[in-house]
Amino acid sequence: MLSAIALSPQAPVLVPALAGLAAAEVAGIRDAAVAAAAVLPERWIAVGVGPAEQFIGPGNRGTFAGYGADVAVALSPDTAADTVALPLCALFAGWLRGAANPAARVEVRVYSADLDAAGAQARGRALRAEVEAADEPIGVLVLADGANTLNPSAPGGYDPAAQDIQNELDAALAAGNAEALTRLPDGVVGRVAYQVLAGLAPNPAAATALAGDAPYGVGYFVGVWMP
Repeated sequence: MLSAIALSPQAPVLVPALAGLAAAEVAGIRDAAVAAAAVLPERWIAVGVGPAEQFIGPGNRGTFAGYGADVAVALSPDTAADTVALPLCALFAGWLRGAANPAARVEVRVYSADLDAAGAQARGRALRAEVEAADEPIGVLVLADGANTLNPSAPGGYDPAAQDIQNELDAALAAGNAEALTRLPDGVVGRVAYQVLAGLAPNPAAATALAGDAPYGVGYFVGVWMP
């Protein structure tokens, strides 16, 4: 049974040990992400995007060493002792679990970045059917960034049209407008994850925006959807 959906960026800068002097600047987004994740029950399914589809079970442990600091994260309280290479979405899900609910267990579903909108929505519908068939409450954590071209120092370069795209994305997420997510352009980094969300929850009962900002030229949105 699907209990709640938390929406968060997956930015390493939100991890205090990786943020350095930027930690205070992103504190509001970080605190909102932890609060959103805290709404979820003790079983999570995290939705992220990567070069290929991948399932990562809750028995895994990883580290942010490749992002500047050896910050270990775990996907459940009883992981293996050794760390394995994990994609960013899984690393951030593990960090968020530790910050919001250390008793939680996280499975990570990585969806291919080249999925088209119809394919992503189909994955979301399949995930919803799987979750609803479970006897226990399950929360979904959608990890996705917005446009990464919002100012001249943005990692994707600067696109003057990106701010309108980000504004429309933020409005859709704040309103629970899943249909608008189906039309996102490729310039949205987390497009596929958001379109999986559109298939997972096409008509949410409620949507709450907790934070939204773009401190480094990348759009970040934090919120909660209730199915």
